[in-house]
Amino acid sequence: MACTILMGTQWGDEGKGKVTDILAREADAVVRYQGGNNAGHTIVVGDRTFKLHLVPSGVVRENTLSVIGDGTVIDPWVLRTEIRHLNDLGISTGGIVISDRAHLIMPYHRMLDGLQEAGKKEGRKVGTTGRGIGPCYQDKAARVGIRMGDLRYPELLREKVCNGVQNAKKLAKAFGVDLEIDEEQTFRDLTEVGNTLIPHMRDAPLLLNDMIEKGKNILLEGAQGTFLDIDRGTYPFVTSSSCTAGYASAGSGIGPLDIDRIVGVVKAYTTRVGEGPFPTELKDDLGKHIQDRGHEFGTTTNRPRRCGWLDLVMVRSSVQWNSITDLALTKVDVLSGSGTLMVCTGYRIPRKEAEEHGLATVMRYFPSHLELLAKAEPVYVKVKGWGDMTDEDWRMVKGKDDLPGELLEYMGLIEREVNADVKLLSFGKGREQTISIDGDLP
Repeated sequence: MACTILMGTQWGDEGKGKVTDILAREADAVVRYQGGNNAGHTIVVGDRTFKLHLVPSGVVRENTLSVIGDGTVIDPWVLRTEIRHLNDLGISTGGIVISDRAHLIMPYHRMLDGLQEAGKKEGRKVGTTGRGIGPCYQDKAARVGIRMGDLRYPELLREKVCNGVQNAKKLAKAFGVDLEIDEEQTFRDLTEVGNTLIPHMRDAPLLLNDMIEKGKNILLEGAQGTFLDIDRGTYPFVTSSSCTAGYASAGSGIGPLDIDRIVGVVKAYTTRVGEGPFPTELKDDLGKHIQDRGHEFGTTTNRPRRCGWLDLVMVRSSVQWNSITDLALTKVDVLSGSGTLMVCTGYRIPRKEAEEHGLATVMRYFPSHLELLAKAEPVYVKVKGWGDMTDEDWRMVKGKDDLPGELLEYMGLIEREVNADVKLLSFGKGREQTISIDGDLP
């Protein structure tokens, strides 16, 4: 494995948690490199379900370090609760490592998150989770943020907390709100929770690069998905961090030339949470059927996910932008027995807009602006669906030759259109509900 990046190719919720757990069998460390507790990864081991928000998915694997990297933002109260919950479930948390460069989400960040979202006009709300992610990244960019390592220096920490509270109160005033938060109490609360996290704190890049020199295997776990990326995504309906493969290096401290493989996770259809254009969205009974059968509700927020046909314009762009080498195709069971399937292979846009942007009237790659995406009409290819299959039917599949011919055609269309091979199939939440194609991925 050496160094592998695992990331989502769509709007998140592709099933990365399970695929991370599968690949972590060969990993000595699993690293979260961006985002915060706005992400949710679900892992099913036997009859036990683990829902993680900050701790990397590798925590359920013995003898695997779980590293929360430089590029993440950490709510220390949430992290403490998550660690305690894992301990209560009998999961060892001694291998959790927290980068001392990661920034901290403070109570005032959560308050400001809500105020900023409420202050947006209808139709401009981004559907934030309200966890304080955006305001924390804002402070990081403004160079006034609080980092994990500051917990070691009480006087510095006190100064930063006081400044943070005062700045937050000034911002809240702009929304006509008097923020009720005490500086000293916030400092004491942070010190108390920080004392439980300090034993996990390390210089993460130093640790990881030392592991690389010793020939250890590292899996870099992305949160959200490519189209929630602050630069590449459907801006402004995006998250506040970079979700693409390029940021895995910056957010972990591992040099880009040390990355050997990039695995993109693709859901067999397309979903998204929150606002923004969605060209292949199904607003009918079929969309509701996929939502119900696929249990499409957010791990973090429990919000229903909008569902639609597989959009290969998105996946093709993800493969290009992220240099994806392998694909993991998830939730293929949800489409079983659905009859004729539609797959989007391009977007048709009005001639006027095409000329203004210097584009063809049929786009093969994702547009840079929502205004253009909102006018895009999907170009579909009809594909014959495979028959309904029980869990037992799926478990009888031992390799590519045992798959239904129609599913092989579906996979073949994906591979031809996006120029990357499907190496892993997932047909359920459990570890054992996974099929390795040609044995290239464990």
